[in-house]
Amino acid sequence: MTVRLRLQRIGRVKRPYYRVVVIDQRAKVSGKPIEIIGQYDSIAKDGISKVNLERANYWLSAGAKASETVKALIKKSQTKNKQ
Repeated sequence: MTVRLRLQRIGRVKRPYYRVVVIDQRAKVSGKPIEIIGQYDSIAKDGISKVNLERANYWLSAGAKASETVKALIKKSQTKNKQ
């Protein structure tokens, strides 16, 4: 089973809101995730994101691969925590 970290849209029409999820690569876009590790609001002024870095690092060390957008969100969250 190949595991991915990716975004899952849960917002309404013209108001996107996303969850950062750990999910099987073969699952449908709206499929049931293994774990929800964060959230991302793209409409907010600064693109508010919250990612549980502990769990993200655990899944990445376990062999999961992150999408490009999730990689950027993790990197952004890491820089916020260092400040």
